[in-house]
Amino acid sequence: MPDSVSDCTDCTEPRTALTEAEVEALVRGICFKTGPPRSLGVEVEWLIHELRAPQLPVTPERLEAAYAALRAVPLRSALTVEPGGQLELSSPPAASLMECIGTVSADLDAVRAVLAEDGLALVGIGHEPWSSPRRFLRQPRYDAMETCLDRTGTAGRHMMCASASVQVCVDAGYEEPGPLGHGRRWWLAHQLGPVLVAAFANSPLVERRPTGWLSTRQLLWMEIGAGRAGAPRLDGEPRAAWARHVLDAPVMCVRQDGGPWHVPEGLTFREWTRSGTPRPPTREDLDYHVTTLFPPVRPRGHLELRMIDAQPGEDGWIVPLAVTAALFDDPEAAETAYRTVKPLAERGLSRPAPNNPLWLDAARSGLADPELREAADACFAAALEALPRLGATPGVTEAVAAYHDRYVARGRCPADDLLDPLRGTDPARSRPRPNEVTPTSHGKDIRT
Repeated sequence: MPDSVSDCTDCTEPRTALTEAEVEALVRGICFKTGPPRSLGVEVEWLIHELRAPQLPVTPERLEAAYAALRAVPLRSALTVEPGGQLELSSPPAASLMECIGTVSADLDAVRAVLAEDGLALVGIGHEPWSSPRRFLRQPRYDAMETCLDRTGTAGRHMMCASASVQVCVDAGYEEPGPLGHGRRWWLAHQLGPVLVAAFANSPLVERRPTGWLSTRQLLWMEIGAGRAGAPRLDGEPRAAWARHVLDAPVMCVRQDGGPWHVPEGLTFREWTRSGTPRPPTREDLDYHVTTLFPPVRPRGHLELRMIDAQPGEDGWIVPLAVTAALFDDPEAAETAYRTVKPLAERGLSRPAPNNPLWLDAARSGLADPELREAADACFAAALEALPRLGATPGVTEAVAAYHDRYVARGRCPADDLLDPLRGTDPARSRPRPNEVTPTSHGKDIRT
């Protein structure tokens, strides 16, 4: 989901209009902040369910009361509410993997305690499996977003109101070429993306029925369309490619003070700078425009990997965070990941992510795809070797190993746990209820 942005209390106040050349220069200047990879971050989104009856929808009144109570809780992570009432915690930049895990885990403990007092629970699933999408937030931003996305079908409403993810944020990397160079990391993020989609797919149900996709959340991004949720082509210099993508992407809305925001149809930001209609765009409009683009990898100075479904269990989010951090920030693991996914890239060269054959196969079939399974197995092995070098505790390393054994080595993913009871197969592996101990945690704190 997009970043939290003000609803614009003074949008009609005169500001300096931007030219097309200025937009390109601004985007190129801010999208990749290069240097040694030192910081790590994570954004964890959660569905909110009834603790004792998770298949019943939570009323807006109860959600509002719960969030009012949470606003009084001191947290180090930023707490935001998504349009459908999902909760998101965004960590501050951390100097190490364990610092990031420690901060977010402590904040989640505090959040869970408050929600439990009202009989509510955080649930890690990539798409709401039981209830229809319902919008909780009524703000000009989301009114405009809904109007815009409804033009291409219902996927936008599902994305806004019923999806949840684990988004891992890594530094852009060095300016110079090499395993930790920004060009390599930009390429790796996109080519590793399908492996992460497949390994962590966890959204196979909509309104209690299988969709035929293990990551329905990823399917939604594909259906929203390349202009809004696609990536630029990877055959050029990253800064130039992203600047072109921003300029050629459709404008979601033109903010204004008072009344609904204008939602143009088919107007790109490049055309807006040239026409100046309905009013000339400003730097504030550019900043806002970038937050309405949802590519699988979003450059924000750092790289934001957005393709991972929310994970089951209280600590399930730690596994994709640890694996991704290891594959990007440990030079040996990064080189292994690069060599591993390079042959896979040929399956997705025809179209940019996520609307290409490799991403489609990952979302539909997960690790049942033999090439994706082989790549995931190699990447998990490289991550497991790297995690001690990154200072990971034995508990974190053991959790990654347990996930590998339970899912990756068997060509499975968490979506299979949700589907097993419906298939009538392997009921012993079916998903525990949200307040039960999960196989990921083995009944102990994996942070230690």
